[in-house]
Amino acid sequence: MAQNWTCPYCNRHCTVGDDNVKTLRGINYISETYGAYRADTQVITCPNPECQKQTISLGIYQIDSTAQYHNVIKKLHYWNLLPESMAKPFPDYIPQQIRNDYNEACLIRDKSPKASATLSRRCLQGIIRDFWDIRESRLIDEIKALEDKVDANTWTAIDSVRHIGNIGAHMEKDVNVIIDVEPEEAGLLIELIETLFTEWYVQRYERKQRMDKIVGLATQKKEEKKNLNLANSEKP
Repeated sequence: MAQNWTCPYCNRHCTVGDDNVKTLRGINYISETYGAYRADTQVITCPNPECQKQTISLGIYQIDSTAQYHNVIKKLHYWNLLPESMAKPFPDYIPQQIRNDYNEACLIRDKSPKASATLSRRCLQGIIRDFWDIRESRLIDEIKALEDKVDANTWTAIDSVRHIGNIGAHMEKDVNVIIDVEPEEAGLLIELIETLFTEWYVQRYERKQRMDKIVGLATQKKEEKKNLNLANSEKP
């Protein structure tokens, strides 16, 4: 069955199917903790010809042992084996320290959501200070100062995330204070950071590239015209 997928190596959005996805179903087990369960390994090969790298994951699933095909009831645990995290590759014109905090937040998201969220908060503060040159004593105040500087959709997303669960309490304290959050909350913070990387840093860089190209072409045409006029003026 075809499914939408984003490669964690090249960040290419693509569709993968039976040719790219291989799943090895494990042996069924019984335990006092999980009841009937099994461990499945999945390997996905990136269809991008310039990448072709593989991701490997392991999932532990509770199953219905009474059904003919041992249908999955729910996912109990899931690990990314290769690569270790699902951090997306971002260009090096984003400051190294900010990217380091993001990568570490992704790496420990499932193992320690509260530590991941702490790194994400520090990453978010780093983005606001570096990109917008806003510096306040608390992250919540820095976020509020953004409201009249960003578009309505971006502000709504930032404001919505900070009101979820314990994330709001995180914003009002020192960024290095560790507070319990749910894994889903830690994941939302990571998604917000990825969105801001793309909509602020990447779009600014690409816009500058386009503008520089236009200026370069205009300068070239101007120089060509100047040389042509000079050549014509020198004709007898």
